Amino acid sequence: MDSSLNPLDRELVINRDIRAPREAVFAAWTDSGRAAAWWCPSDCSLVSCEMDVKPGGRWLRRMRVPGGDVVTKFGVYLEVTPPSRLVFTYATRYGNGTSDPETVVSLTLADLGGGRTRLTLWHTGFEATEVRDSHIGGWTTTLERLAEAVDRTAP
Repeated sequence: MDSSLNPLDRELVINRDIRAPREAVFAAWTDSGRAAAWWCPSDCSLVSCEMDVKPGGRWLRRMRVPGGDVVTKFGVYLEVTPPSRLVFTYATRYGNGTSDPETVVSLTLADLGGGRTRLTLWHTGFEATEVRDSHIGGWTTTLERLAEAVDRTAP
């Protein structure tokens, strides 16, 4: 890891306002059946999604990326505070057997009233700004899919 990087260069922060109560948004992040409907970038397809949502529990998802390779994303839940916060480690193993170093994702869900939620995602611990920047598109389209999924299912 390049220790000369500014700490802000090692993190990605995305805010998204979602038209659904935070309980519905939290459920979408913690129920594997619901997560399977949205938890991958728009140019990928989800192959499998497993979640044991509790501190120390593991999560794993496999997705087919453009070109046909299967990429595995996985980690461990560090904090689970319904319905407002999730923290988990995040690692990637590529089809060719290489892996990215482990990072950490923190989510907060703020109740905006009127059945609306502000999701803030912090993805931290990147080794280089290029690696951080490579996650922007994936997280952006994934969160768009999340917003569509919970908007359809919200009461």
